[in-house]
Amino acid sequence: MSRDHDLPEAPSRRLLLKGAAAAGVLAATSATPALASPSPSAPGKAVPHVNPLVLQRADPHITHHTDGLYYFTATVPEYDRIILRRARTLNGLSTAAESVIWRAHATGPMGAHIWAPELHRIGGKWYIYFASAPAEDVWAIRIWVLENANPDPFKGTWVERGQIKTAWETFSLDATTFKHHGTRYLVWAQHEPGMDNNTALWISEMANPWTLTGPQVRLSTPEYDWECVGYKVNEGPYVLQRNGRVFLTYSASATDWHYCMGLLTADIHSDLMEARSWSKSPVPVFTSNDTTKQYGPGHNCFTVAEDGRTDVLVYHARQYKEITGDPLHDPNRHTRVQKLGWKPDGTPDFGVPVADTAKAGA
Repeated sequence: MSRDHDLPEAPSRRLLLKGAAAAGVLAATSATPALASPSPSAPGKAVPHVNPLVLQRADPHITHHTDGLYYFTATVPEYDRIILRRARTLNGLSTAAESVIWRAHATGPMGAHIWAPELHRIGGKWYIYFASAPAEDVWAIRIWVLENANPDPFKGTWVERGQIKTAWETFSLDATTFKHHGTRYLVWAQHEPGMDNNTALWISEMANPWTLTGPQVRLSTPEYDWECVGYKVNEGPYVLQRNGRVFLTYSASATDWHYCMGLLTADIHSDLMEARSWSKSPVPVFTSNDTTKQYGPGHNCFTVAEDGRTDVLVYHARQYKEITGDPLHDPNRHTRVQKLGWKPDGTPDFGVPVADTAKAGA
């Protein structure tokens, strides 16, 4: 499969380049979809999920806001913009209007490889965390932040708060944020100088939504065979706090059918800034499945179903195993959702990526 875009020919992901970074300025917004924002309502009934949920949208992020709406963003195949959708139901995201709320710069920082946006509500404002590179140095990828003070993220102005500065100017991406016992944390993937890997997972406390404070601690590095197929990668972290524990999922290996998910676990009362607080599953928790014909599941997040109780796993996967050329040039990583199960010991039961719905619809 192929797609038309104007990015330069992509070199290997092993090429980690150093590029300049600069704080941003104001960004243009687009029209608001024709959807009134209802007032918060009582939880409804969980309904069967449609899969694929959204075609050609990778690295999906869905948040269920207090207005009762689901907000969706993801990586687009052209890697050149950030989009938003919203709907009253998860299935409704399939056909929801899509707005472009920010576009890559024509030159300079934030000009290429717009990857893995996440939308978070923090302190009464909206924030989007995403990865990007300078237009002239497309593999010098770093983490950037947008802010919008409008209660409606489809309105107002998205302000570029700049790059999140980490300990090194190296390949870094896939930032996520969460709050635990009153402290806000950032978890992300980054290449550590001198290490024989592409990316490891890191955590740091935050002074504000775009600034780290204190030390940054390595939580996981690719070490098992299933984390090192094609590339030595730990990336795409996301946190779920349940049953007295903090669960941190992540994705590993190349972005073809070997792509899969791992899991770190910490006690909810432990010091999350201590690497020894986290235990790592020695086996992947979510992998490709020939029976359901879903391949390369990963870069997940979690949300909750319409009933307000059922945990939902959100991820992307392809419907075929063989890919021609670089997997990053294949557009068919589709957003998918399914119920997240729980084992008797209180740990998540991911199961297998479910088969496609017989007939998709909103």
